[in-house]
Amino acid sequence: MCRQVFGFRLAMIVVSAPAALLHAAPGLGVRLAGTAVVVTVMVSYVLFRDWERFGPLLLRHPVLLAADTLFGSFLLVSAGPDTTLAYVSVCTPLLAGLVYGWRGAACFASLQALILLLVHTTLRAGRPEPVAQALLLPGLCVVAGAMGSTLRNLMLRFGAATQALTAARARLAAAEAVSAERARLAREMHDSVAKTLYGVALAADGLAATASADAPDPARIRQQADLVSRSARRAAAESRELLADLRRDPSQVPEEDPFWPGLARRTREFARRTGLEVVCHWPADDPAPFPPPPAPAARHVLAIATEALENAHRHASAARVDVRASVEGHLLRLVLHDDGTGLPPGTTLERLRDRGHFGLLGMAERAAQAGARIRVGRGAHGRGTEVRLDIPLSGPASRAPGTP
Repeated sequence: MCRQVFGFRLAMIVVSAPAALLHAAPGLGVRLAGTAVVVTVMVSYVLFRDWERFGPLLLRHPVLLAADTLFGSFLLVSAGPDTTLAYVSVCTPLLAGLVYGWRGAACFASLQALILLLVHTTLRAGRPEPVAQALLLPGLCVVAGAMGSTLRNLMLRFGAATQALTAARARLAAAEAVSAERARLAREMHDSVAKTLYGVALAADGLAATASADAPDPARIRQQADLVSRSARRAAAESRELLADLRRDPSQVPEEDPFWPGLARRTREFARRTGLEVVCHWPADDPAPFPPPPAPAARHVLAIATEALENAHRHASAARVDVRASVEGHLLRLVLHDDGTGLPPGTTLERLRDRGHFGLLGMAERAAQAGARIRVGRGAHGRGTEVRLDIPLSGPASRAPGTP
């Protein structure tokens, strides 16, 4: 705003300079008027162009604005109060109010009004004029000073409010980032270490039951002990992977397996480990029957599919899981259905969270992270649980030839 005021001053001074030089007295008067024109034009131009650099200097030294007012008074005397230069004098108290506050506005408004009254009285001597006309410009100086001070207070309050809003947004963003990271760690731990440790506990219970039998089978004990050992090593490896992920530079994105081969590998490993029948309804010789999900979403979709398989084994008492994929317009639809007992009536995410079950909650959060829609229920089946994911594809996709 101060820069715009100096731009207005510069334009008005350039317009009024010829009148000031023409009306100046020959000799010393012309030199004073010329000096005043050069000084005021240079000051206005420098402050208009480089306010960020020279504005703080004006703020620290009010005497510079007083000197500028003095040079402007030389031009006012030469040009007369009837020229546009008289209205340029109103800029001085406006600038003082913007830069120095109400004290500076009062001081410079009084000084400029006094100068205008003296010039008007001197040049209009012998030609009486109405008092209202004589007090018009001094009154405008007072009003301009008040306006400058008011605008300064408004801008300072607006700046303080903006700073407070920025700080509040920064704190909110930090809190949201911490909450999101806590939720991510909870999902990662639930999907890796927690499940493996649960498997270790089950294997250890089986080993204890076998060892406490009346006639324990050494071969079965060795088999179960080996299962406990492998599960414990797997839990340690998953813990190291989780720690490495926490220590990894955010700019370094770990390499991921291709989506369809990765999903096929996880289903095979799950079927071999649990003994459940897992049927993938796409050609076995085609590793990529459909377009894969976008890279940022693929990892979340694989984790959701793995969680759905684990739930079918651990909670649903299922014997078979069907995995189907299809493309519906710009959506990749992935459906996993088991023939288990299904979800209890009235199941909600809030109730599951209150009871300490976070699997479905993690699936919903991962679907939101992937930009996908998830539906968990019976679907069109008479029993069991269906998990349906609709994942937006990056572009138009067509059904792969030869797929169901």
